[in-house]
Amino acid sequence: MTPSELAPVFFLAVVVILLTCRLVVFVVGRFGQPPVVGEMIAGVLLGPSLFGLVAPGASAEVFPPELKPVLYVAGQIGLVALMFATGYEFRAHAGRGLAGTAVAVSAAGVVIPLVLGMGLTLAAYGHVGIFVDGVSVWVTAGFVGVALAITAFPMLARIITERGLSGTRFGSLALASGATDDALAWIMLAGVLGGASGEVRPVVKTVGGSVLFVVVLFLLGRLLLRWIVERPGLGDDTRLMLVLVVLFCAAWFTDTIDLFAVFGAFCVGMAMPRGENSERLVRSTQSVTQVVFVPMFFTYSGLNTRFDVFADPSVMVFGATAVIVAVVGKFGGCWAAARLRGEPRPVAARVGVLMNARGLMQLIALNIGLAAGIVGDELFAALVLVALVTTIMTVPLLSVLDRREAGARAHARATREEEAVTSG
Repeated sequence: MTPSELAPVFFLAVVVILLTCRLVVFVVGRFGQPPVVGEMIAGVLLGPSLFGLVAPGASAEVFPPELKPVLYVAGQIGLVALMFATGYEFRAHAGRGLAGTAVAVSAAGVVIPLVLGMGLTLAAYGHVGIFVDGVSVWVTAGFVGVALAITAFPMLARIITERGLSGTRFGSLALASGATDDALAWIMLAGVLGGASGEVRPVVKTVGGSVLFVVVLFLLGRLLLRWIVERPGLGDDTRLMLVLVVLFCAAWFTDTIDLFAVFGAFCVGMAMPRGENSERLVRSTQSVTQVVFVPMFFTYSGLNTRFDVFADPSVMVFGATAVIVAVVGKFGGCWAAARLRGEPRPVAARVGVLMNARGLMQLIALNIGLAAGIVGDELFAALVLVALVTTIMTVPLLSVLDRREAGARAHARATREEEAVTSG
């Protein structure tokens, strides 16, 4: 297609994507699910698993192969803005006087799913067709382990904020643990991608470039961002433009060194100074990108998701087992760590439930693996299933815990009143 032919196709696809996402978000919202769940489901529905299966002709017209690179780039804009905000939120919640417990919960939430995921993958070698030719089984195992170790920090933060739980013990602990968890997971993912090349030079480029990026960003970039945010006389439009220039420069550099744009965006968010101007700038980057560009990423992921691969019983068993391993590793690990640190059962249970969601963060990792050539259709679909199930189960489980605690409080109150009447 020529650019003039592709433009109307792109705009039609955007209309279909936005309306489908909004409709599915509305439907799942009736069941108490957050918008990210609806957008994830909408992306899968628009792919070959439903739209391409039911109406292959219409699907080919709306989403021709030439459109996929455009959706990928547009989705990257949304992800960069989203990870920028996520990095900013990380600064707000990483240190809240819960350092010891947060580190313990985060470590358990990374190490246990990582080990279980690698073990599951190694056990599947030679039995399940989830491996890409030419990719080391250890690279695949490491990738699966890291994918299961990721937490949906943006969704976690949104749930806690919307429910007014930011000031609660478990809310603060989950935010601090989730932020630390994702930072560790992204670093490990970078290591897996570096190891996937099998050569020294790409690894040196990635590691050396990462060190250079972090040093420059936190020595000079922070000063530049503070100057942009606090400089008197700069209009809001100018501040926003300059912050976006820094953000996209970081995305460009980290993409160039094969660390991927989301890492650079996350670090710039961490480097942003705190304050009212920064809050306003971060919100400004979210308004359009969250509504328009992030759904394109979900659709791009959906176009790469083929649930027909589950017709192979071994892939279906692997996907189901991966869901179980993910829940046991993340929920069980975080719950156990919180309990060992002396947290009450209700706090530990809620932290485990919130940390168990993978959501958008796992989809980002999967698409990075797909772009790097270490993930095939079968493994992609299996891990998308993990992301969907662990994300969908979060809100219902929190509601069950809330009702159980409310019932326990009501029972305790009735018991006290009965005892008071009896003693009186």
